[in-house]
Amino acid sequence: MEELRKLLEEKYARYNNPEFIETDPISIPHLFSLKENIEISSFLTATIAWGNRKSIIRNARVLMSLLDNDPYDFVMNSNDKDYRVLEKFCHRTFCGIDAMYFMKSLSNIYRVHGGLETIFSEEFKLKGNIKDCLIKFREIFFEPVHSERTEKHVANVTKGSSAKRLNMFLRWMVRKDNKGVDFGLWSELPSSALYMPLDVHTGNVARNIGLLNRKQNDWKSVEELTSALRAFDPDDPVKYDFALFGMGVNEK
Repeated sequence: MEELRKLLEEKYARYNNPEFIETDPISIPHLFSLKENIEISSFLTATIAWGNRKSIIRNARVLMSLLDNDPYDFVMNSNDKDYRVLEKFCHRTFCGIDAMYFMKSLSNIYRVHGGLETIFSEEFKLKGNIKDCLIKFREIFFEPVHSERTEKHVANVTKGSSAKRLNMFLRWMVRKDNKGVDFGLWSELPSSALYMPLDVHTGNVARNIGLLNRKQNDWKSVEELTSALRAFDPDDPVKYDFALFGMGVNEK
C-alpha cells in the first residue's frame, strides 16, 4: 500500500507540470483568459477528446478558429445562420450537425441557466454527488430540439457510461493544482467529489498495479477506481489521473 502510494505520488509529481500541457488537449483552453472562454473551449475540446491527441488538438484549434477564437461571444451573439460556419467541421463522428447543436445548447445554457458552472454547482448543492450533476447536465443540454445522433456525444451515466470526457472537463474546471495545468475556476465543487476520467490508458495501468478489478471501462469501474484512489488522497483523488495516464502513454 505504501509502495503504491509512493509510486503514484512520484508519477503525479512528474506529470502534473506545465510541460504536460503542450501535448495535451488542455492546451486549447490555455489559449484563453476570460473565464467563459476557458470553460466553453474546455467543454468543446473535451467533447472531441478521443483518438489521436495530435488530431484532437489540431481539430480543436480549427473549431476555435471557426468560433472566431472567442467562443463565449459566438455562443452569446450568434444565430442559426451564423452556426452554418460549422457545417463542414468534423472530428471522427462529431460533425457539423453536432457542432451546430452544441452552439444552440450552450446559448440556452448561458442565457437561461446561468452558464456551465451554475448547472453543476446548483445540482451539487442539492444532491452532493457529481454523478447526479452529470445526469442533470445532460438533461439540460438536450432541452432544445435536436437530432438523436447528437446525443451520443454527451455521456449518459444512467446507462453506465464512464463519462471520461465530462469527468476530464470537470477536472480541468475544479482542481486547483497550483502547477498551472488544471484551472480551478469553479469553487463550488470540491476536488474531493470528482471522479476519475477513465480511459483505455488509465484503466489498463490501474488494473496492472491492482487498483481496479472490473474489466469494463464503465461507470462502475470509475466508482471503483476513484474509491481506491481516495484512500491515497481523499481531498484530491483525481490528481492521480496524471500518474496513471502518464504511465500508460509515456511508459507503456
